[in-house]
Amino acid sequence: MSQALDIEHCDLDIKSNSSGHHTDLCGEERLIVRRGQPFKIILHLKPGSKPDETSFTFIVETGPLPRIESGTKVSFGLRDSTVDNEWSASASNDPSRNTVNVSINSSPNAPIGVYSLTLDQDGQKTSLGQFTLLFNAWCSSDAVYMRSETKRQEYVLAQSGQIYRGTSKRIKGKPWNFGQFEPGILDICLKLLDENPKFVSDADKDCSARRNPIYVTRVLSAMINSNNDRGVLVGNWGEVTDGVHPGTWIGSGDILRQWADSGPVHYGQCWVFAGLACTVSRALGIPCRVVTNFGSAHDTDANLVIENLYDENGERMSHGDSIWNFHVWVDSWMTRPDLESEFDGWQTSDPTPQETSEGVFCCGPSSLKAIREGELTKKYDAPFIFAEVNADVVDYVRLSNGEMVQFSGSTKSVGRFISTKAVGSDERRDITHQYKYPEGSKEERKVYEKAQHHNKLKQRGEEPGLRLKIKLAKNMIVGSDFEVYTVLTNNCLEAKSFTFLFFAKAGGYNGRQGESCGHTSDKVEVAAGEERHLSLKLEYERYGSVISPDRLIQLSAITIDKQMIHYHKAEKTIVLDEPEIEVKLVGEATVNQFVTAELTMLSPLPEPLQDCSFTVEGVGLTDGKPITARIGTVGTLQEAKASVEFRPTSAGSRVLLVNFDSDKLKNISSFINVVVKK
Repeated sequence: MSQALDIEHCDLDIKSNSSGHHTDLCGEERLIVRRGQPFKIILHLKPGSKPDETSFTFIVETGPLPRIESGTKVSFGLRDSTVDNEWSASASNDPSRNTVNVSINSSPNAPIGVYSLTLDQDGQKTSLGQFTLLFNAWCSSDAVYMRSETKRQEYVLAQSGQIYRGTSKRIKGKPWNFGQFEPGILDICLKLLDENPKFVSDADKDCSARRNPIYVTRVLSAMINSNNDRGVLVGNWGEVTDGVHPGTWIGSGDILRQWADSGPVHYGQCWVFAGLACTVSRALGIPCRVVTNFGSAHDTDANLVIENLYDENGERMSHGDSIWNFHVWVDSWMTRPDLESEFDGWQTSDPTPQETSEGVFCCGPSSLKAIREGELTKKYDAPFIFAEVNADVVDYVRLSNGEMVQFSGSTKSVGRFISTKAVGSDERRDITHQYKYPEGSKEERKVYEKAQHHNKLKQRGEEPGLRLKIKLAKNMIVGSDFEVYTVLTNNCLEAKSFTFLFFAKAGGYNGRQGESCGHTSDKVEVAAGEERHLSLKLEYERYGSVISPDRLIQLSAITIDKQMIHYHKAEKTIVLDEPEIEVKLVGEATVNQFVTAELTMLSPLPEPLQDCSFTVEGVGLTDGKPITARIGTVGTLQEAKASVEFRPTSAGSRVLLVNFDSDKLKNISSFINVVVKK
């Protein structure tokens, strides 16, 4: 029998392995490697041990019930060299140092998670330590393999980014700190997998399935929200009287830490859900990007049509369908062996709880190729996502006799300016073409008809020759008074008489209407070839108390000819401009040296702000945690000022995110690039 190695200790060579596996940003406290790629360990032997006379076997195990049949336990011996597509090991001796250098290659299809590593020498087992295995976008045999290095840097390694919000006419990026490599975040992401109901009901099956990024992405889609489980975040689209307002968050780390400590966190909305999903996906090694869809349809009855219902006076009546000014989700990069290979690549998943899928509030992953081509039978949830970017819109008026009359519609208002952060810069990239063919093109209509199981939408009810349009003021900063107006043009050959309505309501980005903040009406006769204007003054005194922190006002102009049953409608959503935060660093930023950021914002409101605060956060700048400076009350049209001190922990180019919060002014954010010197 061969002599067993007498091991003094095992060196996991964390620094070298982390560099080679692109996990050095996680720190050097433990070994974190990516699957399908060799890593090295060094066995230091006690004096007198003879490695050239022995052979041994390695055992790797993950999960609470490791089983060979499930792929969560694997035994493998030494070979002349490692093999790329399975667990394998090779070794070389260094007699001068009395060490054995071992190279271990994991399977590119192994489940991700925390593994134990054991050396078995003819039944004598020695624990060599633990390591964490992640998906590997650098390995061509891994399902998440991404060919471009610049894209891997962006979609796996970038720890900050932009999430786009607003309206299709006014798109604005919100800085977000993903922070997937901050201390403790990876452990929380793995804990999230262990809290999911599938793990609780069958841990062996769940751990085995973690080899598949499709499965993991679908689990994350359910666990980021807390609707069916002990997930991370509780959604709230109404008034916030407890917890944290969704607009206050500027990064994922604080939310994940709160969840790990005390359970579901209050509150989030779509961009927060998506930011969290991106953080967790990147932490686990899945390339991921945050995507915003402007004019996003929520089709509750799955007929691919958003139906808006009005009464005879032009008032919107409640209905299940809605169009969100914007909606945010994530795309993750992976192969789809459960479908044809043409459906590989970006896959959409949506952690915001909207509708159930297989009885759970989750959505996706669904192939962008399937969505673009109208292949709605392809897993998962393709019909719902297709409708979000492709649904047609039809407007009905319900007459007093109960009759429903369709008076307008649109095939172009849904799925516009689909946006994500550009690779390697803070610029916005339009990716609408990846989701759909150009609006109105033969290909787009062909795909829609393919997906639609009833007659194509036909617009009717609008009298030809009449045109209704809303025009806006140039400066519409929150706190100011301004005018908007609507223009009715009569291109008919004869005069027309109408009741002319123009009203404004506070709104949420999810399409829900709030209270009125302005209304005017008139009975008009418009001669042939002429136009009439109707103006509406929006005063802060009226809109200030009813608008949401999104600062949205929905404008609707309607003309009614009840005698001829002719209705015309124009709608526009405006986002009130916000004040700018000026961020200035005092001195140079140096590792482990305190530096001060001076923050200034001029309040535009004609009334005092209460409970004012600035919060800053940045990867490598604030030690993974937000820093808040509370400044109390800011007077009418006065400056809010604060100085925040922080100590950078790592050198290089960093991003400091800033958020201002108060009782009447929220969702005000900014950022500054910071170069930290050694």
